Amino acid sequence: MKAIEVDSLTKVYSNGTKAVDDISFSVEEGEIFGMLGPNGAGKTTTIKMITTLAKPTTGSIQVFGVDAVRNSEEVRKMFGLVPQAISVDGDLTGYENLLIFAKLFYVDRAERRARILDALEYFGLGDRADDLVKNYSGGMMRRLEIAQALVNRPKILFLDEPSIGLDPHSKNQVVQQVQELNREFGTTILVTTHDMHEADTLCNRLAIMNRGTIAVSGPPAELKRSVGGDVLTLKVTGEVVTDLPPGLGTIVESEPGVIKVLTDDGERAIPRITSHFQRKGAVVESISLSRPTLDDVFMKYTKSSIQKEEGTFSQTRSERRNIARHAR
Repeated sequence: MKAIEVDSLTKVYSNGTKAVDDISFSVEEGEIFGMLGPNGAGKTTTIKMITTLAKPTTGSIQVFGVDAVRNSEEVRKMFGLVPQAISVDGDLTGYENLLIFAKLFYVDRAERRARILDALEYFGLGDRADDLVKNYSGGMMRRLEIAQALVNRPKILFLDEPSIGLDPHSKNQVVQQVQELNREFGTTILVTTHDMHEADTLCNRLAIMNRGTIAVSGPPAELKRSVGGDVLTLKVTGEVVTDLPPGLGTIVESEPGVIKVLTDDGERAIPRITSHFQRKGAVVESISLSRPTLDDVFMKYTKSSIQKEEGTFSQTRSERRNIARHAR
């Protein structure tokens, strides 16, 4: 059985905005599935529909075989949700935050304390259980939010931009603990992100979203291979070279002194390309090799760069980085 099956899902808001436009995808039980795209791509709206927080305009959603629209209460019992917005109270302790969540999800009174302490300990917060959350670091708060979502022992965990606003060290901690959670307990995880490195490192499969649609989907390695090979950047002097022998690659960009070549195997092609340039009267001063990234994939299938949308996340970053100051 699939953990999630989405078919022809569309969401149109009352003002006419089409946030999600006829998307279909599935998530296998036990995998980490990512939705990669800029702010406004439709990722959060998709999660809201799957988690029954918003009704689709058209389309169907199955969560472990249960219709999410017709049986919303049953579906809610299966998942944990960590939203992009802050979901912990800075004026409560870590333990108190999880206790409120446990009560909301009807965790049996006899099991609450043990479950809360287990979740806090698992995420390295056991010794800070009685500290006010406003005194936590940003990374600790995010880990607390994930611990909070696990108190009801969900079959599937939804993480909406799990590392947004975190410093690199805290971001790595969150990613590692999400991976451990998946490996140790087999928890199915659906994560949305605009961070290409996070998506590449964390996810088994990806759906790249843009403007409400899924442009392409698949394992990160396969998506990168679909771009078409390695990129060689050559700094040259002397004669201008505009072509390469058949089978060696293609010159995709040429500027004064810099030439970029797309080739299937960059390491093997370098000696032959260097010799070709020398025969043409050009001197290769240096060569650098880079392999396709998910941004290259995004550009190929959407004709734009996800990096250009980076600034739209500044408000959320600022909110997370300054929660302690705001809470006091």
